[in-house]
Amino acid sequence: MIKIAVLVSGGGTNLQALIDARQEGQIEGGELFLVVSSVAGAYALERAKNAGIKTLTIERKKYTEISAFDEALAQVLSENNIDLVVLAGFLSVIGQKVLKTFDNKIINVHPSLIPSFCGKGYYGLKVHKAALEKGVRVTGATVHFVTDEIDGGKIILQKAVNVLPDDTPETLQQRVMTEAEWILLPKAVAMFCKGDI
Repeated sequence: MIKIAVLVSGGGTNLQALIDARQEGQIEGGELFLVVSSVAGAYALERAKNAGIKTLTIERKKYTEISAFDEALAQVLSENNIDLVVLAGFLSVIGQKVLKTFDNKIINVHPSLIPSFCGKGYYGLKVHKAALEKGVRVTGATVHFVTDEIDGGKIILQKAVNVLPDDTPETLQQRVMTEAEWILLPKAVAMFCKGDI
């Protein structure tokens, strides 16, 4: 059984997609074992508790150095014998210790078709605002491996989503989540658990 840790910072909608997929039998051979939040009181922790998943909080703001936060996160993941780390709205940059310890075992979902609207500063609504300002007709989501280059790891899956003429960043964000992110992330996790990636 592949032990999965999901790293979160907010509401946990991508986490919920994983919980739902696991309950529906879509993630064979994988166990949602641990949810770690970088923000105290994140609603994602409630989602995890409701699903019977162990939770921990490692507050990023309590660490003056990213290396100390990275060390604490690596220690928790290693102590729990985690096989796969999933970033699901995790707003902290992953440091070298975690990257080296879990090389090719960390995946992230990004709300655009990489290489568009990605990299430093592109997260959350900022991605969708940039897409609308550029006037793209198609956007989407990408699941990729995490490396020391932000959004630069090998792409696992992508799915396109149409941009509508009356879209706002908020409506586009919602459509990208429902039509792409919540489908791709569980699929990629299932592929990892089956050894397909």
